[in-house]
Amino acid sequence: METPPRVLTVAGSDSGGGAGIQADLKTMLALGTHGMSVLTAVTAQNSLGVQGAWELPAEAVRAQFRSVVDDIGVQAVKTGMLSSAALVTTVAELLAGLTAPVVVDPVGISKHGDALLAASALDAVRTKLLPTATVATPNLDEVAQLTGVRVSTADGMRRAADAILAFGPRWALIKGGHLPADAADAAGTAVDLLTDGVEEHWLRAPRHDNRHTHGTGCTLASALAARLARGDTVPQAAAAAKEYVSGAIAAGFRLGAGIGPVDHGWRLRTR
Repeated sequence: METPPRVLTVAGSDSGGGAGIQADLKTMLALGTHGMSVLTAVTAQNSLGVQGAWELPAEAVRAQFRSVVDDIGVQAVKTGMLSSAALVTTVAELLAGLTAPVVVDPVGISKHGDALLAASALDAVRTKLLPTATVATPNLDEVAQLTGVRVSTADGMRRAADAILAFGPRWALIKGGHLPADAADAAGTAVDLLTDGVEEHWLRAPRHDNRHTHGTGCTLASALAARLARGDTVPQAAAAAKEYVSGAIAAGFRLGAGIGPVDHGWRLRTR
């Protein structure tokens, strides 16, 4: 019996199941990999927002990571909600000892506008976490939070990428989903930019008229990590992740009274 590629997520829990660890593991399974987890925080969260968050101690995060990596091993790692400078520093130190590719999703704010990263942790993200990344996947709000660069057009995404790459990741995937539809390069197109500072890959997909998009960022980063674990190059993995998350957004469904999640199992339901 063949062991599937192994992917580790280091992130917070979403009790509503749409984002965080739960979204990561669903995505990893959907893309044919074995997902494993290091829990960094517990949130009380639903379709309306985050009602509470409790950070785990650094020693608990370190113990989970060593338990998985030292026995099972990993072929890719994805990071999400790290919440504090202490956790960012701890995780960055752990990642520095790996040879496997690392996808850093520098989660700062939830879909509902709830803060998931302390302002005091931003410098640790810039100087310690981003340099460990094979690919960093910020959205435009996170780019502004980390670099001060504010983007309102697709062309401005190059400046955003340059600003992120200056902190040391090998590749930056700048997500343009927050651009107004009329600011993208074509009406009705959602465009992302993947670049290492030399190569440029513009990833395009149709915009879907669906408000149920909770978990989009977690899902994209996890899909990227899963494809890297399966042996894709970074451009191949990013294109495959974009295709997967676009389908998940199109199939996003109502859940509760607020914003529902993307559908991680959309391929199963379209066969």
